[in-house]
Amino acid sequence: MSSEQIDVLIIGGGHNGLVCAFYLARAGLRVTVLERRGIVGGAAVTETFAPGFRNSTASYTVSLLNPKIIVDMSLAEHGLRLVERKLQNFLPLNDRDYLAVGAGRTRAEVAKFSQRDAARFDEFSARLAVLAEAVRETLLMTPPNVTETGWTDALPELIKAGGLGRRLARLDTVARRDLLALFGQSAGDLLDGWFESDPIKAAFGFDAIVGNYASPYGPGTGYVLLHHAIGEVNGAKGVWGHAIGGMGAITEAMAAACRGVGVQIHTQTEVCEVIVEKGRAAGVVTMAGAALRARAIVSNLNPKLLFGTLVDPAALPADFVERMSRYRCGSGTFRMNVALAALPRFSCLPEAGDHLTAGIVMAPSLAYMDRAFNDARAHGWSKAPIVEMLIPSVIDDSLAPEGKHVASLFCQHVAPLLPDGSSWDAHKEDVADLMIDTVERYAPGFKASVIARQSLSPLDLERVFGLVGGDIMHGVLSLDQLFSARPVLGHGNYRSPIPGLYMCGAGTHPGGGVSGIPGHNAAREILKDWRRPGAFAAFARSGHGRDRRVLVPPG
Repeated sequence: MSSEQIDVLIIGGGHNGLVCAFYLARAGLRVTVLERRGIVGGAAVTETFAPGFRNSTASYTVSLLNPKIIVDMSLAEHGLRLVERKLQNFLPLNDRDYLAVGAGRTRAEVAKFSQRDAARFDEFSARLAVLAEAVRETLLMTPPNVTETGWTDALPELIKAGGLGRRLARLDTVARRDLLALFGQSAGDLLDGWFESDPIKAAFGFDAIVGNYASPYGPGTGYVLLHHAIGEVNGAKGVWGHAIGGMGAITEAMAAACRGVGVQIHTQTEVCEVIVEKGRAAGVVTMAGAALRARAIVSNLNPKLLFGTLVDPAALPADFVERMSRYRCGSGTFRMNVALAALPRFSCLPEAGDHLTAGIVMAPSLAYMDRAFNDARAHGWSKAPIVEMLIPSVIDDSLAPEGKHVASLFCQHVAPLLPDGSSWDAHKEDVADLMIDTVERYAPGFKASVIARQSLSPLDLERVFGLVGGDIMHGVLSLDQLFSARPVLGHGNYRSPIPGLYMCGAGTHPGGGVSGIPGHNAAREILKDWRRPGAFAAFARSGHGRDRRVLVPPG
């Protein structure tokens, strides 16, 4: 690698890093991506975990991937195929009862448990959809930023804030009240106010704690519920689906799109330091000892990793360092992939059917979820955990040998750090046994069908994927870590306190999930700075780069 040929260095080849790289390179910049692992994709990868069995190793389902990015990057032309679940969610409740959630079916399913709830379901769903659309309109915008540098910088932020205000002003009074309730109440309190039966509250409540180390009655869970309602698959809004070939098919298509516009991607290249010279980012140092120079550095890492391990604290404002030390991570996640000799047979619905294409949620009530969280806080993991299982091989037969299957188990709650101070390495297999036993209670025979398994504790997720505390969101989606305050108020616009150092990962707006939006938005802001006269002049004079004009907008 020759640093003279690099305009922008991107640290981390996860999906947001690839998206950012694509837009920058398409605009005419020379972009290099440095990935620590031997495979690009970050947490959105497909890997072999047992002989003959492949699965999405970490992230495991798709909905939030933004349609603009799919089109701009021509992901379908690069082989990406997304399919909607035939049934959205399936909740086995006991040996006899279940709730199935899917278009045209949910209301009748809810009526099995409460006619009153069935009558209210359509209204609740419609009102949630209105709010999801309002949030959806903000996803591709850069949040208004707090500035102390005078009117020249403040005026554009005021205009941006005004635009956001006009968007929200289009909501009627009912929708504004609903939005306030979602941001101000817990998901549990909100759902208790709408419904009386446990199953439908559990179906919505699960979305409030996915990747969120919290009770459904915890503050901020109302927004997390909404966050999981803003996606779409093939134009169908609010639904979830599968990527054929696993989640790695998404990032493989992205990498192909990047190479098509000239991006250089280097795997097995870990960065250990961001070089800061004369007050601005000037390059990186790799673990191999190579110093690479570029005019801009973009981090796709969790902000806690970037500013806690790669940047000298002396180069950052003291208050920023302090607040980043308190940036909260940890999603209570234990992730498993299992190879199966046969499909599971649920006691409540033993026949094979559309429910096996769904997200199978084993958490029958909000009270169950609340106990799971409190158990984890007290003991390190839930005595009766929350498990969502997907079986992608019922749709995608490329993942397993003929007649066999793979399943993804997304398990909660476990403590990111064990309360007794012990290592997750000492307890991982015992907890994995508990997760298998939990599925066994709903689907007798499941345990005996397991051929092989891969278990990833929060510590493993941090080691392998850089998910601090196992946090799939790159930081808790709480009100103090959202929008203009993600990751820190004053730097919610993808720019760090160090000129020339940018952020493009899920630790920026709009947060976690395989969306690509942080990478898209960060690229737009970098290109704005690139076109600004003199923005990179000092670095150009240093001899590490040359002035170039960007001719193609990011789209």
